[in-house]
Amino acid sequence: MSKDQSQKTDKEKAAAERAERLRKQLRENLRRRKEQARSRKASDTKG
Repeated sequence: MSKDQSQKTDKEKAAAERAERLRKQLRENLRRRKEQARSRKASDTKG
């Protein structure tokens, strides 16, 4: 029974690590997109 519990814990740990990686990637993507939008807006006003 302890093996099942440890496997479940490993699966939960892996899921949590994956979720954290995805959160970081989403934040980075959003930051990049905001920068792109700002640079497009700045170039639109220049010319």
